[in-house]
Amino acid sequence: MAGKAAAKKASVKKSSAYKVEGDKLVRVKPVCPKCGPGVFMAVHKDRKACGRCGYTEFDKN
Repeated sequence: MAGKAAAKKASVKKSSAYKVEGDKLVRVKPVCPKCGPGVFMAVHKDRKACGRCGYTEFDKN
């Protein structure tokens, strides 16, 4: 690929998926019901989507 530069992908920090309350870690983002704990779903303005399996929940608004 001589003519085009590779696009850089923005990385998402894992620390944005958790918050600390006292001595406990609390998950902030929703977890995928198909993949289980440890796989978070991306939150968009009209839906939540899993990047691993493609499961999507649409908002009812």
